[in-house]
Amino acid sequence: MRAGGWALAVERRALLVGVLLLVVALAVSVVLIGTGDYHIAPVDVLRSLVGRGDPGQDFIVRQLRLPRVIVALLVGASLGMSGAAFQTVTRNPLGSPDVVGFGQGSAVGALIVIVLLKGSSYEVALGAVAGGLITGLAVYLLAWKRGVNGYRLVLIGIGGSAVLTAVNSYLLVKADFVDAARAEVWIAGSLDGREWSQVWPLVVACAVLMPLLLTQGRALRITEMGDDTARALGVRTERTRLVVVLASVLLTASATAAAGPIAFIALTAPQLARRLTRSPGVSLLPSALMGAVLLVAADWAAQRAFGSGQVPVGVPTAVLGGGYLLWLLVSERRAGRV
Repeated sequence: MRAGGWALAVERRALLVGVLLLVVALAVSVVLIGTGDYHIAPVDVLRSLVGRGDPGQDFIVRQLRLPRVIVALLVGASLGMSGAAFQTVTRNPLGSPDVVGFGQGSAVGALIVIVLLKGSSYEVALGAVAGGLITGLAVYLLAWKRGVNGYRLVLIGIGGSAVLTAVNSYLLVKADFVDAARAEVWIAGSLDGREWSQVWPLVVACAVLMPLLLTQGRALRITEMGDDTARALGVRTERTRLVVVLASVLLTASATAAAGPIAFIALTAPQLARRLTRSPGVSLLPSALMGAVLLVAADWAAQRAFGSGQVPVGVPTAVLGGGYLLWLLVSERRAGRV
């Protein structure tokens, strides 16, 4: 694609996959908005979204259900893109933010606010962002040794994750019954009761951090060829890693603050997107769209696939992630790599 003095290389298959994922995400979102105790047909949902529905349905669609779906789309996209960025930086398919401890760091920040400070929902969100950011910086600094090696960063992150999980368990044991119940719901990852006040901070975070990560896409592709090759081609490898890690940590922390630590989306979305696009390198935008599709589909399953009652959206994502890991192990074994 060329426009004026600018040129952008777009792979046709990646573009088609991206458009398909966007259509699927929007279609599932319309179905999800119509799902609930008061069922609304997809046609009536679309009428309400364009301002041509009846007042009762407009209230349900715009005020009660639309904020939840938008949060699901943005959280899924944030986790998918940050997972793709981390897996590229670490050159490891297991190098996603939830595996290397950033989700657990956000959980520690949130639990400190819930259990020790008795904070409000807004303060819990700030605690989650602060916990994720502090954890990300600590892992990055501990992994630094004349540069950051991806293998070392993953190992330190897994160790930090184990420590933070223990801290979370300790805080839950020390909490009283009410705080422990509130903390358990938050840790499970839930989209229930999301409102417009929780949408706008996430919109701002995505509007700033996603374009920043996309500008690093070319440098990330080159760093996959090795640091020496990247430096020879003019890429400042450590600066690129620092920018990508900071942006990804903030994106993960913002998503966790909005919906709790939702597992496996950051791990599976980049790998599924890469297989669909058949791209040899990082696929930031398709990964974000795949993450959005997975989370809105998981939220629909959380409301409809577990009997009469709803479950936190983190439950179906955990089922999805466990199945994905089993499939990955079987396919790698058949390929003779494990």
